[in-house]
Amino acid sequence: MTEKTYPASCGTIHYWTNKILPGQKTLVLLPGLTADHHLFDKQIDAFENEFNLFTWDAPGHAASRPFELTFSLADKADWLHDILEKEDIHQPILVGQSMGGYVSQSFLQKYPGEAAGFVSIDSAPLKRYYVTAAEIWLLKRTEPMYRAYPWKSLKKAGAKGCSETDYGRSLMKDFIDSYTKDEYCRLAGHGFKMLADAMEAGLPYLIDCPAILICGEKDRAGSAKSYNRRWAKTEKLPIFWIEDAGHNSNTDKPEEVNRIIRDFVQELPEVLS
Repeated sequence: MTEKTYPASCGTIHYWTNKILPGQKTLVLLPGLTADHHLFDKQIDAFENEFNLFTWDAPGHAASRPFELTFSLADKADWLHDILEKEDIHQPILVGQSMGGYVSQSFLQKYPGEAAGFVSIDSAPLKRYYVTAAEIWLLKRTEPMYRAYPWKSLKKAGAKGCSETDYGRSLMKDFIDSYTKDEYCRLAGHGFKMLADAMEAGLPYLIDCPAILICGEKDRAGSAKSYNRRWAKTEKLPIFWIEDAGHNSNTDKPEEVNRIIRDFVQELPEVLS
């Protein structure tokens, strides 16, 4: 994977690709809030000789700092679109974990017909009717809630709450350790407020491409499991429950998640030149 940069209006975004081959399917791997591109190391190892790959440190995260935290979810979708255009990547298959799944849905909203597929990993729907007013109220107040916790306790809860395996927890601990408490609280607070604002916008957020949902059976992040059950039932989306996996199911059970992604991608139409 080769590291590259993109100058956005609020800072510089760092991203990585393998050699992009025309006519080959492309997986766009979008990590969740406070995680960086290493969240998908097990997927990159599995797929780097099979598909075109793209991943990034999302704006404000890891190498994509310093970055002004004034952007919206739609801004992230626009920057992602611009970078994919720059790399001559067309008909991307969006693979979004948690916040990465929300970015994917914002991309589908802004650029209908452009994605070839969508894989949601431990994410949830952006449509307003899935969430209560109380949930949106809480999302907007994440930063002061996080600041109330001692930093040591906050880091421990962040790592333990996202994963059920030593590998997944160690990875999440490394992500969190790369921030100061102030940076982490501001980043998380901005991310959840940005999410609440996108939900309150009341946009259709239609999924106009083949899509599947993946969720860890032990996902304890908010109401993720409940949202996924409703999402699958309401929109008739195939759902795969990953046994003994938490919120970062792609790090807890990478072989199983990779198999599901591969099977999904292989069923998609070939890329049109």
